[in-house]
Amino acid sequence: MTRTRSLPSKTIEGCEDKRTEQRLLHKWTRYSSAKLEEVEETLLSALRKPFESIFVDVGQCVGTNDKIRTVALNRDSENIPVLLLHGLGAGVGLWVLNLDAIAEHRPMYAIDILGFGRSSHPKYDEDPIAAERQFVASIEAWRVAMGLERMYILGHSMGGYLACSYTIAHPQRVAGLILADPWGFMETPPRIKRKYWIRILYRTARKMNFYPLTVVRMAGPTAAWILSRRRTDITSRFEGIVPDERIVADYLHLVNAQKPSGETGFCAIQKNFGWPINPMLKRIDQIDPTIPMTFIYGSESWIDFEAGEVTKEKRSGCFVQVKIIDNASHHLYADFPDIFNRHVNEACFTYDKRINAQSKVTELVAEE
Repeated sequence: MTRTRSLPSKTIEGCEDKRTEQRLLHKWTRYSSAKLEEVEETLLSALRKPFESIFVDVGQCVGTNDKIRTVALNRDSENIPVLLLHGLGAGVGLWVLNLDAIAEHRPMYAIDILGFGRSSHPKYDEDPIAAERQFVASIEAWRVAMGLERMYILGHSMGGYLACSYTIAHPQRVAGLILADPWGFMETPPRIKRKYWIRILYRTARKMNFYPLTVVRMAGPTAAWILSRRRTDITSRFEGIVPDERIVADYLHLVNAQKPSGETGFCAIQKNFGWPINPMLKRIDQIDPTIPMTFIYGSESWIDFEAGEVTKEKRSGCFVQVKIIDNASHHLYADFPDIFNRHVNEACFTYDKRINAQSKVTELVAEE
């Protein structure tokens, strides 16, 4: 495990990785690891609580020397910690509106999933089962390195899918799930399956190594400008905490301007432009019935909240609750952070009470 220290902006600018710039000078993307660090630190400087910025060594999960970028708050708390898993094309910086509130009552860890953001960028397996196992193995290696016994997992979009996959593999390490607009639950709908041209176009794109965020890299130095105008649904949500409206656009550009790694892993587990190869609803019965689940959806999201209701029916007798935030999009954590944070904390408090009650029952039985 290695730590990073905060540096003044001038020092960051002065120590920018020249080799990276020179190596990519001929490329259109112009990715800079030092610039990403600077932009991320600007975002995280809005946090009120002190935080630790660390790189956790997880060994040979996918590559030869993988490290997972981690932001940690309130590590001294004795309550069950919560791990935050972001969605596709995101990173720890986009949780800045949520970190303080979630860390108010417990240890809180946000990571750049291996292959994204400032974490290592290894090459994932092309086989869907193998790639999913690699994602899960990296999360488990991170947990072991951090010395956490059990944790709650909050996953957004793709992060929700991986949270469930991890829970299936390591149920004893998960005390509860909070799934925010989770991707990957539903099967490819018949209307998509019937359109043969979609399958042809998708296969062609894969053969050409065209990934979900290739368009960001193709836009090169204009990407941040385009994102600041085309993705105001995200960038505008941070206007009150960042000094420049371009900061979030720069962050989105830089986390996705790198050589695709996590994207390749994501492409391995999906088909037909975004539908899961192994839908989570088909495996939901493999999640330990004692593990509580909370779904949080945005009413205006492209994700169908039917998956939450179906899960509730399939897990009859288990704790499953579904929350919907009115007028929220897929990025509900940024649209209405106060409401979102309240739902997350209430879920954690509910899980705490359930665990405490179960512990008391166990103690009584042991005494008898």
